[in-house]
Amino acid sequence: MTQSSQASAAPAPGPLDPTKRNWILTTAAVGGAGAAAVAVPFVSTFQPSERAKAAGAAVEVDIAALKPGEKVTVEWRGKPVWIIKRTPEQLESLKKIEGQLADPKSERNPADLTPAYARNGNRSIKPDVLVAVGICSHLGCSPIDKFQTGAQPSLPDDWNGGFLCPCHGSTFDLAGRVFKNKPAPDNLEVPPHMYLSDTRLLIGEDKKA
Repeated sequence: MTQSSQASAAPAPGPLDPTKRNWILTTAAVGGAGAAAVAVPFVSTFQPSERAKAAGAAVEVDIAALKPGEKVTVEWRGKPVWIIKRTPEQLESLKKIEGQLADPKSERNPADLTPAYARNGNRSIKPDVLVAVGICSHLGCSPIDKFQTGAQPSLPDDWNGGFLCPCHGSTFDLAGRVFKNKPAPDNLEVPPHMYLSDTRLLIGEDKKA
């Protein structure tokens, strides 16, 4: 007897929220039912092999579509690397809070955490673009975005935007600098990186920086 079956069509995905400001981009496949963020299509001109990525190959990223106030995350050496295009207001806020920071000039462990070209008030090559490893220097948790300013749970009333580590409460500004009297001993790491053009970043190499 012949049995016939009809495959059920998968439901069409709903439209992406046009107001979503936090993009996720990885050079590996994204999958699993427990994914916490939606992968937005994002063109990259460089896709290293799995073996190359495991060995720490550099990752090239096109940030032409990144708008002020937005963030994209890429994977490098198994770590999340944040690329954030800061607004003029966010850049201005960095100057107001230096007295609240544990290491405002990135002088602790500079060779390990902050390359020479990022030892400035913005911790970046281009003032508006921050490139930082999204791993807390305390116990390796991943801080969450707290870009909204003002009073919020677990944050001070005069919060100017930044990141909060949900594990033990360490807070970082929008340059990845840790605030005083927090469990995290150091600022967020700035990985080696360089610009191949105005809109193309190479994470993992900085020969021309």
